[in-house]
Amino acid sequence: MRQTIWTGLVAAVLLFTGATGGQAADLAAIKTAGVIKIGTEGTYAPFTFHDPSGALVGFDVEIGRAVAERLGVKAEFVEGKWDGLIAGLDAKRYDAVINEVSITDARKAKYDFSDPYIVSKAALIVRGDNAAIKGFDDLKGRTSAHTLTSNYAKLAETFGAKLVGTDGFDQSIALVLSGRADATINDSLSFFDFRKHKPDANVKIAAVQNDAELEGIIIPKNEPDLLAAINKALADLRQDGTYAAISQKYFGEDVSK
Repeated sequence: MRQTIWTGLVAAVLLFTGATGGQAADLAAIKTAGVIKIGTEGTYAPFTFHDPSGALVGFDVEIGRAVAERLGVKAEFVEGKWDGLIAGLDAKRYDAVINEVSITDARKAKYDFSDPYIVSKAALIVRGDNAAIKGFDDLKGRTSAHTLTSNYAKLAETFGAKLVGTDGFDQSIALVLSGRADATINDSLSFFDFRKHKPDANVKIAAVQNDAELEGIIIPKNEPDLLAAINKALADLRQDGTYAAISQKYFGEDVSK
């Protein structure tokens, strides 16, 4: 009877493990397989998206491939929606997630992060010919365009700005360009991407906050060899110029600092 129960329990465990997508690979297993599986959205330009031909491209995609190359393996991307992307590590669908994931204390309690490879700052964006707004304190009494529930809208309010509601970054920039809003506070990376595609647009960054949001490659806990190898790969990318070339390609800036 005990053997029957034990056999049933083992079968149940194996079934559950199979349902979650298999066994997570450590560095040795990744090298043996010749592949590192990377979770990513595939719908989040310019970090991870599909070009007109259908190919998966983007800043994070190229970083992932470059890291894999330095590990001596190939990158295999597994796409998924953001809401379940990090949970895919628990389900053992992949070995890492590369998708502009912010390093937070809550996430660090459950997962490990590489050294930061992206730095994002709150940027105060105004028209190119605006000489009156030089810093965040100059927002007092002026209009700032935002999605009203965003953290950036709340930040603008702390400086005394009057909010103008929008549907997102593009509309916020359009209101600034048209003069219907004096400014917008937004992600510096979003601005760099916008400027890359529209270099002649009459907007500029008047100031950035010192506090930065850091993003890293996220992996399961207790994989020190894999974490060390990824960190070394990122360091090598910076040293040999690969990171700078990828960053310039997508943002026209070094987004690591």
